[in-house]
Amino acid sequence: MPIIEIQDIAAPEAGLFYHLTDAQLRSKQEPEKGIFIAEGPKVVHSALDAGYEPLSLLMRKKFLDGLGADIIRRCGDVPVYTAEDEVLAALTGFKLQRSWVLCALRRPAPQDPKAIIANARRIAVLEGITEPSNVGAIFRSAAALGADGILLSPTCCDPLHRRAVRVCMGSVFQVPWARMGEDNGIPLLKEAGFQVAGLALRDDCLTLDDPLLPQIPRLAVCLGTEDTGLTEQTIHQCDYIVKIPMAPGIDSLNVAAAAAVAFWQLRPGTETR
Repeated sequence: MPIIEIQDIAAPEAGLFYHLTDAQLRSKQEPEKGIFIAEGPKVVHSALDAGYEPLSLLMRKKFLDGLGADIIRRCGDVPVYTAEDEVLAALTGFKLQRSWVLCALRRPAPQDPKAIIANARRIAVLEGITEPSNVGAIFRSAAALGADGILLSPTCCDPLHRRAVRVCMGSVFQVPWARMGEDNGIPLLKEAGFQVAGLALRDDCLTLDDPLLPQIPRLAVCLGTEDTGLTEQTIHQCDYIVKIPMAPGIDSLNVAAAAAVAFWQLRPGTETR
């Protein structure tokens, strides 16, 4: 594989790592021709394990013959860009970690939502969640706590956003996901036999520890935006509205924390906790 050393921050060779935004890396017209960036050895290895196609690497010079050697080997003949730490810090704009590496990979073709829910028992529906770290944390909880797949609204943050991929520690490569069209996926879920629970603050709703919920064979959990939660349209489509019991004076959790609590409590067949 070619090793290409970058001498200054004006060098164009590895521009996709630092000049292009996540939106520019993503091709909405032809998603499979887009690119995303994985950061850190664990995340890069997870992407390669999942079969994603590497396009190029950017790593610390001192990393080439150390912890980065196995990544280089696995990536085959792709170009490997490197530089001294001072140049890389100027390029990327942040302090480098000891085992720092970036890998540019080909984006996968979009998945079919019907295929994702076909054999699933627990699905998460993300509506308009725009913060990449929240989306990444939700994917990590989904992988750890048994969600079978995730559907995203058109306005939801890209799960392959660089920060989302970093926060989820590669879980986005493990949990099947698909972006919906104009609707929120609820009609499709109901057609497939799912009941739908929306997390929202309502006086006349169930609490998350209601014993009915874990016994539902196929259940989708809807999570809304960081600021306003689920839309009224989505709430009206849900079979159940559910809230997490809170201590006095606190009415809600961050959406990523709420997702983790919900995934744990609503595992199929679990008893009330």
